Amino acid sequence: MRTIKPIFLFADSQILFWQSKNGLYIDRIRKIIDSDPDRPEGVLTAAYIGASNGDKSEYYDIFVAAMNQIGIETCRHIRSKPTTHDYSFLRTADLVLLAGGSTVKGWNVFKNTELQQRVVDCYHNGAVLIGISAGAIQLGLRGWRQTKRLPKDLFPTFQLVPAVIDVHDTADWDYLKKVVVQVGDNNRGYGIPAGGGAAYHPDWSFEAIHHHLVEYFYTNGEVIRSLIFPKQDGAVDMEDENEGNRGKIIRPDEVLTSGIINIDPEILEK
Repeated sequence: MRTIKPIFLFADSQILFWQSKNGLYIDRIRKIIDSDPDRPEGVLTAAYIGASNGDKSEYYDIFVAAMNQIGIETCRHIRSKPTTHDYSFLRTADLVLLAGGSTVKGWNVFKNTELQQRVVDCYHNGAVLIGISAGAIQLGLRGWRQTKRLPKDLFPTFQLVPAVIDVHDTADWDYLKKVVVQVGDNNRGYGIPAGGGAAYHPDWSFEAIHHHLVEYFYTNGEVIRSLIFPKQDGAVDMEDENEGNRGKIIRPDEVLTSGIINIDPEILEK
């Protein structure tokens, strides 16, 4: 059984090419994959799921360019009508990226194909998951339609990340706050500004990348707002990978009451 990896949530594709003084940020993702002692030998593979943007090839080309930076040259564009070969590729992929675009459009593809379960399987099988914009939202607890009528326009998503995720908002994240309240007690949401990202770790901690995260936590009828700041320059060295570099850590009892459904049993035991 391969090691469960962090889930990376990016507001946009900027971090795929961002360099701090410590180097290219996504080198860290390559190191995470390489450090798995249970990974089978062979070339690294990366899958791109373009359901949310209508499978536009130009966005897949950006993904390929990003992967080439870290030496991953075996890539595959998983389209909205996956083939048997697509599913086979996903089964052993080292990295799976969910593209940005329309959260609703992408989710309709996921739930109407085997992709909904296959993405969950990828995570439990030890793949690194990356969500860009709509893809980041889909990896959390809820998505919503553009009309933003509550609770009518909310819908459950992958629920691999035990929080509501929102991106791009440069104002007060008011809708994120409302969604967190709607989802219910002991739930939380994270707002990721443009150019920023978050890492959700298997120990249920959230780490800010490049820019701060805005957190809303709803408990006992009260919404608590806080900020999580990244480590200086945002990039964390592998040898420094410990709780001291992370932000908020969610307690297990909070996770179990948050509505999340896709927790790996081995993680719960730990």
